[in-house]
Amino acid sequence: MPIEEVLPSGSQFATRRRFLTGAAGVAALAVAGCTTTDRPPSPQAAEEPTVSPSALSAYRAMPEERFPIPAVDPAKIPRQFRRQQVRYPTSEAVGTVIVDTSDFYLYLVQENGMAMRYGCGLGRAGFEWSGRAKIAWKQVWPKWTPPAEMIARQPELEKWSAANGGMSPGPMNPLGARALYIFEDGVDTLYRVHGSPEYWSIGSAVSSGCVRLIQQDVIDLYGRVTTGSPILVT
Repeated sequence: MPIEEVLPSGSQFATRRRFLTGAAGVAALAVAGCTTTDRPPSPQAAEEPTVSPSALSAYRAMPEERFPIPAVDPAKIPRQFRRQQVRYPTSEAVGTVIVDTSDFYLYLVQENGMAMRYGCGLGRAGFEWSGRAKIAWKQVWPKWTPPAEMIARQPELEKWSAANGGMSPGPMNPLGARALYIFEDGVDTLYRVHGSPEYWSIGSAVSSGCVRLIQQDVIDLYGRVTTGSPILVT
């Protein structure tokens, strides 16, 4: 697997107040608003006539999952957004998750100046906030519960309210195969890192508020991240 040199996009990060203000401002979007869009694959995604065996393996079908996940053709994912290990010098501790909203990358800091990099899709509102928090909870095939604010705008979502038990896990659930729940000082920020079958949405702003990864990538990240790990959104 080729190694790429990557420099962090900035060294100054927003205050906790900005993080919480931004999160509150998109509360109706972030958790419940990890909604999907219907968009055809971008023609520029098919950029290479062939792909490596490692890429084919990374995006293989996963029939062993509770809800089987189909393979994704890596040729349809721009090369820079495929999962890959890169050189990433940073002062952040090993195990830190860094979401670079300017380049649509999520990094997991590793030892010796390296990181695992994943392409991500971002909610439009996600560009308005940044800060530090922790991954307080991880969930395999999570439920999805739209907040009251979203249900007020879309009454048809009432059937998935908290009072009704939320939307059951499955292929149509907006949170996908895995979800990482982000808390600040023990308070839910309503910010999630989660899976999505819509591989064509990676590298763009399409969802309502959360950070989405390809299903195979969020499963890989889930296995590498521990509960309590720091997360930094830049």
